[in-house]
Amino acid sequence: MLILTCSSKLQLLERVLRKGLPETMLVCGAVMHINRGNPAQHEVVVDSWPEFKAVLTRPQKEVVKDNRDYYANLHAAFYREEDACRTLLENKDAVDWDKAFQLQGLQDGLYQAVKVMAEARSVHMEPHFYQAMLNPDAATLCQNQLRSDPLHLGTLNPSHAALLNDTYEFGGNDRSLRYLRSLIEDFPNACLLDQKGQLVAWSLSDALGCLTHGYALPEFRGKGYMKTVMQALARKLHTKDFALYTRVRSENEISKQHLRGQGFHLLPWTKYVLFFHSKSHETAGAAFKFL
Repeated sequence: MLILTCSSKLQLLERVLRKGLPETMLVCGAVMHINRGNPAQHEVVVDSWPEFKAVLTRPQKEVVKDNRDYYANLHAAFYREEDACRTLLENKDAVDWDKAFQLQGLQDGLYQAVKVMAEARSVHMEPHFYQAMLNPDAATLCQNQLRSDPLHLGTLNPSHAALLNDTYEFGGNDRSLRYLRSLIEDFPNACLLDQKGQLVAWSLSDALGCLTHGYALPEFRGKGYMKTVMQALARKLHTKDFALYTRVRSENEISKQHLRGQGFHLLPWTKYVLFFHSKSHETAGAAFKFL
């Protein structure tokens, strides 16, 4: 395995991954952030170079200070050859299975491989399955007229993290609060505020360039506010050349209908969001909250 640190190699990798969109969009998003200031302090591991068969993005080792924090310890993987990916994930220098971590990917073989690895190590895996959705014409979405009256568009700040934590699918604990605060500080987001400056609706993006935690307070739903938030965030991401994509639960027909109305298409892949932690973490007390 190799850790790519050379800026020219990382730029080349980005160009290669962009040619493979949308199948490569998770690792491509991570590499694009790395090449644009690296706000999450991530790094790229490949099985070989330049003819790589598997690529893994992960935090730099000094970033994750809490061995039980799977929010901060985010990995994403893409492979051209499944065996190469399996070998890379088995490498203790690539993935530290003694720490809690999160792995995301779009390929069925990735899920099957890590499921076997987790069982062999007596590591608990909590899988979550989503449908991936992509807007192939983000430029058109960005050209739409933004209308927010009587509300006004804004940007989230760290003081909003507590409300976001209360409404986040994987929220409700100190680690998720810290994670959401890092998303607010490091990555593009958009929100709508009322005349008193209180949050009405919002959407974030993450270290993989994925739209995440889009939410409108119940009393403000059905008024098109999420459409305005989505357009505002799309403009920010499109300016940086990111693909505009997100994930949705297969049973969430309301969200899928809303996203289709914004030009998103369902992709033929499952977006796997997989949480891992060892049995020792599980018995150490208030370690995790899985939903």
